[in-house]
Amino acid sequence: MSPEGKRHFWRDLRAQLPFLAWLVVLWMLLWGQFTLLAFVSGLVVAVFVTRVFRLPTVELSGRVNVFYAALFVVQFLWALLRGAVTVAIQVFDFRKQPGTAIIAVPLRHADDLVMTHVAVVSSLVPGSLVVEADRDRRVLYMHVIGVDGMDDVEKQRRIVLRWEQRVVRALGDPAQYRALKADERARATAAGSSTKGGAR
Repeated sequence: MSPEGKRHFWRDLRAQLPFLAWLVVLWMLLWGQFTLLAFVSGLVVAVFVTRVFRLPTVELSGRVNVFYAALFVVQFLWALLRGAVTVAIQVFDFRKQPGTAIIAVPLRHADDLVMTHVAVVSSLVPGSLVVEADRDRRVLYMHVIGVDGMDDVEKQRRIVLRWEQRVVRALGDPAQYRALKADERARATAAGSSTKGGAR
C-alpha cells in the first residue's frame, strides 16, 4: 500500500471510529457477553463490515450536549415502558379493536443523520413503526396503532416532532440547534400574541 493509501486508510478509520465502536457494542449485546474475546471478535467483524461493505463516510455534527443526551436516554426508556404498557392494554381490551393508520410526518430540522435517529427511535417505541422515509422531502411515513381519529393522528405527529427536537438538542449540529431555538421562540411569541388577543 502506498503512503497516500495508508494515510487515506487511517483517515477513514478515524472518521468511522464512533460507528466502529457502536458496532462492537451491538456485537457484544447480541451475544450477551462483555468479555475480551467478545470485544476482539466484535472489532474484527466491525472492521470487516466497514471495509467490505463500504458506504460513504457519515459526517457527524461534531456536537454532543451531554445533558440533553442523558435526558434523551431517560425519555426514551420511559417512552419504551409507556409504549409497551399502552400496547398491552390495547391488545387485551376486547371491547374494541385498536384503530391503525399510516401517517406522514414532515420533519422540520432534520438532515440524514437526525432523520435516521428519529426513524430508529420512533420504530423502537412500541405502537409505531416507520414504513418509509422520503429523504428528499424529509418525511417519515409511519404505521401507528391506537388511532381513533384525526386528534390521535396529530398527537402522533407531535410525538415524532418532539423526538426530532430531542435529537437535535442532543446531537444536532450548531446550525440545526440555532434553527430549533429560533423556531421555539417564534412559536412562543405567536402563542403569547394569540393569548393576548383572546384576552381582549
